[in-house]
Amino acid sequence: MLNYTTYRHKTSKKWVTFIHGAGGSSSIWFKQVRAFKNEFNILLIDLRGHGGSKHSFKDVYDKKYTFNFLTEDIVQVLEFEKVEKSHFIGISLGTILIRNLAENYPEKVESMVLGGAILKLNFRSQVLMRLGTIFKSVVPYLWLYKFFAFVIMPNKNHKESRSLFVREAKKLYQKEFIRWFKLTADINPLLRFFRTKDIKIPALYIMGQEDYMFLPSIKKVVQQHTASELVVIEDCGHVVNVEQPDVFNEKVINYIASF
Repeated sequence: MLNYTTYRHKTSKKWVTFIHGAGGSSSIWFKQVRAFKNEFNILLIDLRGHGGSKHSFKDVYDKKYTFNFLTEDIVQVLEFEKVEKSHFIGISLGTILIRNLAENYPEKVESMVLGGAILKLNFRSQVLMRLGTIFKSVVPYLWLYKFFAFVIMPNKNHKESRSLFVREAKKLYQKEFIRWFKLTADINPLLRFFRTKDIKIPALYIMGQEDYMFLPSIKKVVQQHTASELVVIEDCGHVVNVEQPDVFNEKVINYIASF
């Protein structure tokens, strides 16, 4: 089972589950924990191969790494902890897992908060994927990860986010990075499906104004999906919960409290 941490509130019955992105861990939510545990029950999960879950799955073959397979990991934790329904907060690639969970287990999802959400790979990100495919087996994965982080988060005010994700990525193995990279290399059909299907589960997209690679597609989706809202944070890039934690926390806590 995945490594995870729970904080139980004395009176609240609401659960909030945090899902990090590729190369990260539950520690990326350190600017959220205090604020959220004062309001809700919270569940922080380390995805397979990340953080405290790094050594738990040595018998897994590469072919098993699919979004459905990784979603089942999360469901297993929810069921073990007897969390029947939760609000989910994700960042970057974690938002794809949350959207996939909502597709497969809608009864478990009260709402989705999707920060730095990925619903379409633009030309620049597709070029990154191709470069990664070419070099992933011959170039140290950390070099690639640093390069990707700089392209996705290029501005001076994104430095803390870049440093955090590179620091977390150092805890991965080369083989683990390749598994996750292969997973994202074939992501387009799934994202196309998510864009076209209005799942009608409440969703708050919270994006940085400077998230140039992913914000344009989110704006289009929110116009088409009836239960979706969009908050754009100024002077902020891809990792909104790290770069503007006070704004992120206020917006998201108010959103979840409204249910």
